[in-house]
Amino acid sequence: MERKRKRKQLVPGAEEPKPKPKPVRSDPTRTGTVKDPFPSHARPTPQECEAVRDTLLALHGIPPELAKYRDAVQSESPEPVLDGLVRTVLSQNTTETNSQKAFASLKTSFPTWEHVFGAESKDLENAIRCGGLAPTKASCIKNVLRCLRERKGQFCLEYLRDLSVDEVKAELSLFKGIGPKTVACVLMFNLQQDDFPVDTHIFEIAKTMGWVPAVADRNKSYLHLNQRIPNELKFDLNCLMYTHGKLCRQCSSKKGNQKGGKGNDESCPLLNYCKE
Repeated sequence: MERKRKRKQLVPGAEEPKPKPKPVRSDPTRTGTVKDPFPSHARPTPQECEAVRDTLLALHGIPPELAKYRDAVQSESPEPVLDGLVRTVLSQNTTETNSQKAFASLKTSFPTWEHVFGAESKDLENAIRCGGLAPTKASCIKNVLRCLRERKGQFCLEYLRDLSVDEVKAELSLFKGIGPKTVACVLMFNLQQDDFPVDTHIFEIAKTMGWVPAVADRNKSYLHLNQRIPNELKFDLNCLMYTHGKLCRQCSSKKGNQKGGKGNDESCPLLNYCKE
C-alpha cells in the first residue's frame, strides 16, 4: 500500500528539494492512458504555472479553509471522505456561504448518515434547501448512500484512501450524480492526491490566460490542465486561482456581485500572463 505523502508549502523564491522517484501509477493525467485533448497547445508551461502561483500566493496567500486540507492525512482527525464528497455535492451551482450553511444544516438535522439514509426525501431537501437545487442534491446524496449500503454494507468511503487515482475514479463513477469535478475535488482535498479540479472560476481564468484553447469546455480543460501543470504545483495553484476568481472582478463573469477584498481592483496581475 502506498503511503500518502505530506504536501509541502511551496514558498516563492525558496529552492525546491529534488523530488524523490515515485512508483509508476495508472493515473491517466500522468501516464497518458487518457490523452491530452489539445496536444499541440503547449501552455501552460511549468514556468508559467510557477510564476502565476508565486504571483497569486503573494497577493492572497492560501485561505485557511483550504490550507487545512494540505496535511489532512497527518492530522489526528481528517475530514471523513464521505463528508467531503457530500460537501462537494452541496457546493454545486451555489455560493460557498450557502453550501456551508446547507452542510451545517444537514449535520444538525441528521446526526449520522444512517439518519440521512432513513429520512424522507422531503425532509432531506428541507435541510439542504438553502444551498439550492435541493431535490437534485438530495437525490444524489440518497443514491450515494444506497450504493454504499448495497456494495459495502456501511456508509463509509475511507477505503478510497488505499486506492490509486484510477481506482478512485472508477469507484466514484458508480455513484449516480457524481461527476468529474466532484471526483477531482475529493481526490485533491480529501485524499491528498495530485489532481486539478476545474470549476467555473478556474475555467474562466485558464481561458483568459490562454492556458486552454478558446474551443475548450470544462471537461477537456480538466484533462489538458492536469497534463500540463506540474504535480507539485497543483494544490497551491488550484486554491489560488479559485480564490482569485472569486475576488477579481476582471476574472469573474459576475462582476456586479463582488465584495471588496484583496485583489479586487481594476488591475488584475494575471493580465501580465495573457498572450494573443
